[in-house]
Amino acid sequence: MIILGYESSCDETGVALVCTERGVLSHALHTQAAMHEAYGGVVPELASRDHIRRVIPLTRQALSQAGLELSAVDMLAYTAGPGLAGALLVGAGSAQAIAWSLGKPAIGIHHLEGHLLSPRLADPKPDFPFVALLVSGGHTQLMRVDGVGEYELLGETLDDAAGEAFDKTAKLLGLGYPGGPALAALAEQGNERRFDLPRPLLNRAGFDFSFSGLKTAVLQQVQRAGGLEQLDEQARADLAASTQAAIIDVLVAKSLATLKDTGLKRLVVAGGVGANQRLRGRLKRQAASLGATVFFPPVALCTDNGAMIAYAAAERINAGLEVVGDKRHQFVIRPRWPLAEIGTAVLEDHDQ
Repeated sequence: MIILGYESSCDETGVALVCTERGVLSHALHTQAAMHEAYGGVVPELASRDHIRRVIPLTRQALSQAGLELSAVDMLAYTAGPGLAGALLVGAGSAQAIAWSLGKPAIGIHHLEGHLLSPRLADPKPDFPFVALLVSGGHTQLMRVDGVGEYELLGETLDDAAGEAFDKTAKLLGLGYPGGPALAALAEQGNERRFDLPRPLLNRAGFDFSFSGLKTAVLQQVQRAGGLEQLDEQARADLAASTQAAIIDVLVAKSLATLKDTGLKRLVVAGGVGANQRLRGRLKRQAASLGATVFFPPVALCTDNGAMIAYAAAERINAGLEVVGDKRHQFVIRPRWPLAEIGTAVLEDHDQ
């Protein structure tokens, strides 16, 4: 079965083709980062309009890369939520319109389920069960994953997500938007021990996270220096490195504590922050000391993308699970949608 997947929950337009037997056939992606940079963050209306401009050209690109005609598609999948309502509607509308024209089904997929299962696109892929660290711009969660649709939340951020901490700190250092990759690059030139920054909840029992206090501590360091303009390049690099080290220390400690508590030997890392090379290296080394293995999606698939949505649909189909379906070709979206609610349920009419 060949599935055409659409991801449009925020500021990336992703289209991909996935075969249930052969895996990813093609992957086309456009990021809106440059457009939103002038505003310091995502502008929902601009994001929605840009998705409209990009979705059809990206569909053609994905089909061309795979060497397929649209008629070869057996099913369509789209991100039904969570995300920006207007942005979600673009992907849902496009998928449903094409599905109607082909006489094929279209199904809605939970955005976070796409991320959780995306490391299974790598080779080797992790078997179930495993612990999953989901770290993206808007989410930081630890989940126990016993199978497709079997997710138990173990811990989550109480305020800012790790990705938000990267982005907000980058903004304080004058690095623009999106700041995570820029801060990580600057950190490579810095001394991570220069600034003593907090590691919130590091020594507290449980698996929850908190990063808002870290952002405040960075702001205080900038103010002590007399403002950003008074920080020389080395000080900025040292502050970036110290921030990155604090975030990684917390992510690694909580992940390892979860492995010990559950007794599981597989850790899956997904989401945009999962592309951070320092985080990858630390997790691999320290998990190995516990006899555990860490799995990551391909770096190109760490960010939001259509391949993870199409693949999640394939996984649910292969597992014989129900999906968020709409045989009447209505636009089923859910901007707020806790992952724990999906299971095998189908959205009711009040969510449409």
